[in-house]
Amino acid sequence: MNSITLGRVTVALPRLNEPGLYLSNVTTLESARGLVQDFQYGDTDLRDLDLAETRLITGRVTGLRTDRFQLDQVRLDSVEFDTCDLAAARVTDSKLSRVVFRNCKIMGATITGTALDNVLFDNCKLDYSAFEQVRATGPVAFTKCVLTEASFVGCDLTGSVLDTCTLRLTEFGRGKYQGLDLRSNDLTTLRGVAHLAKVVIDRTQQAELAEALITELDVTFADTFDDR
Repeated sequence: MNSITLGRVTVALPRLNEPGLYLSNVTTLESARGLVQDFQYGDTDLRDLDLAETRLITGRVTGLRTDRFQLDQVRLDSVEFDTCDLAAARVTDSKLSRVVFRNCKIMGATITGTALDNVLFDNCKLDYSAFEQVRATGPVAFTKCVLTEASFVGCDLTGSVLDTCTLRLTEFGRGKYQGLDLRSNDLTTLRGVAHLAKVVIDRTQQAELAEALITELDVTFADTFDDR
């Protein structure tokens, strides 16, 4: 399967099953040349994984567990992360193309100044994560993810999709969200509803957005006053 369609968004997946492609087992993702290609890496416990000015091209990372995961000015092309625990993740000034995070724990992450092009987060835990100045330069999808108290600030998620996600107290700050597909989610506890201009919802979700806005505005209903 070369792509997956969620709502109105079709995400191109990593090319890891191409005829004749062989992924070599590697013991590290660091390289003096700044390039690791056609690789398979994982089932490893690390204290730190800190990559800077590196390119990872066509590879699979499985079962990686690290106490500190940091990517700075890193380019990922056609890479899959499966069942990884990427604690304290920090991704800055990077570009991800045809990248999948599947069944991963990326809680408390900070992703800043990063471009996402054909990126899929599938069944990931992203609680308390902060997305800042993140740009969807191509299709981006979150499906069956937990985004409790996650935040999006200054992001451009135009045309992206959140599919069947947990959005409890998820906050949307100023940004561009035109065409962001929020169908199939419970929107009642969203924060920053006023910033979600031109998103896509079902008609049945109008009441959910209204409830979220009323909660955010902290309004008082007249019939709750004690007139005694």
